[in-house]
Amino acid sequence: MRWMDVLQIPTNRLDLFIRSVEIASYLPGRVRLYLKNMIGNPAMEREVQSYLAALEGVDEVETSAVTGSILIKYDPLRLRKNAELCKVEEYIKLHARRK
Repeated sequence: MRWMDVLQIPTNRLDLFIRSVEIASYLPGRVRLYLKNMIGNPAMEREVQSYLAALEGVDEVETSAVTGSILIKYDPLRLRKNAELCKVEEYIKLHARRK
């Protein structure tokens, strides 16, 4: 195991993004996040929407600049073929308020 994994230091843009949001709920295939910086910021909403929708395995992304909410729907089997996304899903599982 690498020391960066032990320390849980973000290693890429997605990892950093996930650690900057509040993870409200997790079910395999469905994650609800909140990003305070997105509230009242439609430009950031578009950037988040575009970035997440482009990830392999993500089927749908719903965002709201009014509430800061991000809903990600994905195919768990397809997503888990990507080692980085699998690592992010494990982090989400551990840190979700509701499971």
